[in-house]
Amino acid sequence: MALPARSSSAGRARDLRGNVAGCDVHRLMKTTDNVRQLAAYNRWANSRLYAAALDLSEQAYRLHIGVFFGTLHGTLNHLLLTDRLWLKRLTGEGDHPSRLNEILYEDRAALTRARIAEDNRLIAVVDKYDEAALANLHSYKTTSGMPQSQVLADILLHLFNHQTHHRGQAHACLSILTGDEPPPLDLLIFQRGGTAPDLEVLLGQGRK
Repeated sequence: MALPARSSSAGRARDLRGNVAGCDVHRLMKTTDNVRQLAAYNRWANSRLYAAALDLSEQAYRLHIGVFFGTLHGTLNHLLLTDRLWLKRLTGEGDHPSRLNEILYEDRAALTRARIAEDNRLIAVVDKYDEAALANLHSYKTTSGMPQSQVLADILLHLFNHQTHHRGQAHACLSILTGDEPPPLDLLIFQRGGTAPDLEVLLGQGRK
């Protein structure tokens, strides 16, 4: 998605609504499609990632291997935590964790179930936005309590980019821990119809 560069969020919002920066209207109309695709991709990629994590031994899963949040378990907890933080800012509902390294779930199966629920929740939230909503400013407070306003579409792009960033770290964890190639998470594979496992089924089989 290409958005016009501006010096302020307010300016961005005016450009998106009024098309004063020469923004292509046809592309702009597809903003909803883009964010919905990214929300669906997020669930797909997490399903592939968690399926591989569920196959690890408990020792490997919790081994400290030097990534920013220490372990694969810590990295997956951070991703769930920040998704909840942003969804609280966007909807006013749900949890707003105070520490970015907080372990929300010690149990791997409980973490997986929470991930499933959060991915479905994110898809439902994004599906409600129309073009006008995505072009508007959204106000929230940072973790330090400072007021902030940004174009909603930009907030969602940050959220999805943050997910991809830390999923890459988790993907590297799997490479290190298994000595093998983890399942690919490329957006292109998702777009081509690549399949993802059903985590609920895997949990029902006792994978944890």
